[in-house]
Amino acid sequence: MSSTLNVRSTASRAANSRPLELLARGGFIGYGVIHLLFAWLALQVAFGGSSGETDQSGALTALAQQPAGEFLVIAISIGLVAMAVWQAFEAVIGECGSREAIAERVVSGCRAVLYLYFAYLGYKVVSGANASQSQSQQSSAASMMDSGGGRFLVGLAGVVVAGIGIGLVVYGLKKKFQKHLNTGQMNPSVRRTMLRLGMAGYTTKGVAYGIAGALIVSAAVNYDPKQAGGLDAALKTLAGTPWGPWLLGLVALGIACFGVYCFFQVKYRKV
Repeated sequence: MSSTLNVRSTASRAANSRPLELLARGGFIGYGVIHLLFAWLALQVAFGGSSGETDQSGALTALAQQPAGEFLVIAISIGLVAMAVWQAFEAVIGECGSREAIAERVVSGCRAVLYLYFAYLGYKVVSGANASQSQSQQSSAASMMDSGGGRFLVGLAGVVVAGIGIGLVVYGLKKKFQKHLNTGQMNPSVRRTMLRLGMAGYTTKGVAYGIAGALIVSAAVNYDPKQAGGLDAALKTLAGTPWGPWLLGLVALGIACFGVYCFFQVKYRKV
């Protein structure tokens, strides 16, 4: 028991590191930039007929192609690693007792993995490796479906992704994200703006993940790995419907709202 307390105490001191806090807050800038570029790519697909990837890997690739872009991708990746470390500490030393507290620690652990994954995508972009999320997901789905029970596992993964989407919609509509914000430091207009941005951003991302999950389930049912292309496949499928370009435009607007929301988090997020 004493060794566990010592580990938690050491982790708590590390989590209170001022440099880590600054890097994590800086990471929100990079995370916001990724989502703004993501939104721009979605708009291009909706109204410009672009065939580029509409997901986080596509956003990082587009950024790396700009002047000083690779330096910016490296900086964003460093910030994302700091955010991952911060969320890992939240998972280790978070509150115990209630089911809500335990669930929050699990979510923090998932966020840590997600931020590390995006940082890894940034590394792949800078190193010149293939960073395509869509191709990677299609390839993984194809390999799994060729193995015993693979289609079931792919379908289960789709259900999980769809569940995450539903969770994000609920999280946004119920404004659950505000418990992580220092609302006492905001004036009324800033608070209203942040709540609207957060609601639009989380809800829109939830819709996108929900569509992606449904496509992954469809890929398993129809034995078609091409449908398991994640967010890229989901948004391009949406663009192909009769009202698709306008619906995808609204999705892009919501993702842009989340990007701006990330910029506000630099100052007001509890870290």
